[in-house]
This record gives sequence, C-alpha cells and structure tokens, in this order.
Amino acid sequence: MRINRRRLLAGVSAGMSAGVFGFRPSPTWSAPQAEEAVTPDYEEPLFNLRRFFKSPVTIESIELLKNESRYFVRTRSADGVVGVCQTKQVEDYIPILLNVVAPFYLGKDARDLETLVDGVYIQNYKLAGQAFWCPVAYVEQSLFDLLGKTAGKSIGELMGGVLRREIPVYLSGSGRETTAEEEVDVYVRGVEHTAAKAVKFKIGGRMSRNLDAYPGRTEKMMTLARKRLGDSIDIYTDANGSYNAAKAIEVGRMLEDLGVGFFEEPCPWEELGETKKVADALEMPVAAGEQDASLWRFQWMMENGVMDIVQPDLNYNGGFIRAARVARLARQFDMTIVPHNTQTGAASVNILQFASAIPNIGNHMEFPWRSPGKPEAWYSPHFEIEDGMLKVPTGPGLGVEIDSGFLAKAQKVERCSS
Repeated sequence: MRINRRRLLAGVSAGMSAGVFGFRPSPTWSAPQAEEAVTPDYEEPLFNLRRFFKSPVTIESIELLKNESRYFVRTRSADGVVGVCQTKQVEDYIPILLNVVAPFYLGKDARDLETLVDGVYIQNYKLAGQAFWCPVAYVEQSLFDLLGKTAGKSIGELMGGVLRREIPVYLSGSGRETTAEEEVDVYVRGVEHTAAKAVKFKIGGRMSRNLDAYPGRTEKMMTLARKRLGDSIDIYTDANGSYNAAKAIEVGRMLEDLGVGFFEEPCPWEELGETKKVADALEMPVAAGEQDASLWRFQWMMENGVMDIVQPDLNYNGGFIRAARVARLARQFDMTIVPHNTQTGAASVNILQFASAIPNIGNHMEFPWRSPGKPEAWYSPHFEIEDGMLKVPTGPGLGVEIDSGFLAKAQKVERCSS
C-alpha cells in the first residue's frame, strides 16, 4: 500500500475545489484602520464575527482557575455571559498569561477577536514563541466560547460554517519507552477498541542525532506494525526531529516500502533546509509545523516546499484564528492541514470544532489514545471514538458543559508580579 506523494496531493487539490483581578485594560492599542496600515495577506480577517452580533460584546473579566491539576481560563462579558476553556501546560506560562496577555483584552469588544489577536502580538512581539502564544490561545478559545454562547452558535458556525459533524481520527500518543512489540500491541488493541482507520508511531529517539530509542527498534516496530495491522490501516510516523537529512531519507525509504502515509518532523524543526531535502527526496509526504508560531514562516515553508502536510498546533500557534489563517495559506498551495494535538477529554474539543469548519483538513485528525479509563464526571459530552470517528458537539461555543460545582471548587490564580 505504497503512498505516492504527488498523487495524494493532487487528490487533495481536487477535493478542495468540491477583570482579571485588579487588571486595567491596556490603553495603548486600537485596531488599525485600512487607510492607516498595510495588513499582510496572511493576517487578513477570515470570519467577520461582527455579523453575528447586534451590539458590542465587552470583555469584563478574565480569570485563571485551578481545580487540582487542571487549569481553566474563564472569561465574562459585561452582559454576564461566561466562556470557559481548559488549558494545556499553562502552569509554565502563568506570568505571561496574567501579566501580559489577559490585561490587553479587558474592556475591548470580543467581536473584534481577529484583530485583537494581532494587537496583543504587536504590543508584545518580542515575546513571540510558545510561552506567549499558548496564553493567547487559551484566552482566544475562552472568548470564542463566550461569543458562541452569546450568539447561540458553535465555534464551527462562527468560523464560517460547519462542514462536517464527525471527524475521522488517527490514534497517537505513542511512546519510546516501550519495546517495538509492546508499542505495536498498544495500537492493535486501539484499532480493535475504536475501529480507527489510522495510527501514528513515534520513531527514532527524539532530537537524538540519528540514534534510535534502542538499536533496531524503529525498523522492527514498523515492519511488525504493517504485518499486524494489515494494509487496510493507514500508518503514520513521527520522528520528533530524530535525524539529519541523510539518515531521514534512509529511514524514509524503509517507511515508503511499508506504505507509510506520512513522515512527521524527520529533522529538528528549526532545520528547514534539512527537512526540505527529505521532502524533495521522498515520494511519501513529509509533515511539519507543530513547533512553529510565525505566519510568515509558515508561508515561507509552503512556498519553498519544506513540507507537504502542514501541522500547526492549536495552542502553540496561538489559537483558532491563527491556525485557520495557516489553513488558508495551505489552500493557496493545494496543501492539507493536520493540526498537532496531544489533548484528550474536555480540552480536546478544540480540534473537533476547528476540523468541523476547515475545508482542507487531512484524511484524519490526531487524537491521543491509550487504554481508556472511567470517564471523568465533571464535563460532558465525553469524546469516545466510534468507527474511527469523533462527533463534533453541537452546543454553543466549544460545546462542552462543565459542571458548575466543579468550577465553584476551583481556586482563582492571582495576578503574578514580574
């Protein structure tokens, strides 16, 4: 089941045609008018959010809440509507969220969210990177939840309209601490449990300068995976920057012979020239972009053929709006977008809302999987993979209901001093 990269991309092209506590609002920024500034094409607004609202949606407060090990951003409008999203690893970035990002949004009109995301960057451009863009993403996602609840629309509807109600997923979450046999067994059980049509294995050693997790593990694991999973299951791989170009091409040839569907991050993510050499040499599609948070850089990578499949992270890249802009860029190059995702449970809803509205998503979206435990009772709906698909929630905003008693027990994280 060898995958031909050019044929795959041609098919894609054809398919695409069918009060934070005591905070003061930031006083130093206002949305530029068209006659005042030149906007790069990749920053042009996409959604015209104002059309859903007759009056301003003034952002009155932004709070960071903590319940045990879980963190949430809660936003509230002057009209009393509340938005909530669960975060990922925000504990590493709390001072930036509370001291820099949240104050910028206070008092502003959430209908202008597309330009506010640009404004908070312009005011803090020297901080750009995951530690900045993750807090921006969490505030943006919470405000999208608030806007959706205000308008009675899902985020997919706010982002141009829902194109699909179910999202095909590939199982991820693979590790390198297991043996080749153990890791294949995890995914065999996963396919049996979920009827997923695709899986992704971690290969190499993660930024390991050509070393495997242990000698011979990658080739043994991938050969066994194809044997046990059969030709009907799409198999993807993620090297997490394990190789230089020469070694990645060597590994890539082996993966092509096994019919692997794509080769993610074969070289360290900043080494664009090395990754491009791999993409040029292989017929198998190369995927990249997980670590990137520059729209200009995404455009350059697409223009120069660094990758074939574009993989922004909905958090690392700054949220729904910026990921949708990456998807718009990708459409100009007839490329698919397959966002990186390591979230499950209530936090995973962002990948579903995003995929529901974006035309050029790939054949499967990423969804981590290990043997499931008992569902957590504090939110609904629970996202269970059935026949390889996840249903997109239909409620307003993110579409996740969080138990009010659970949030009432949460601790409010106070403002951090610099």
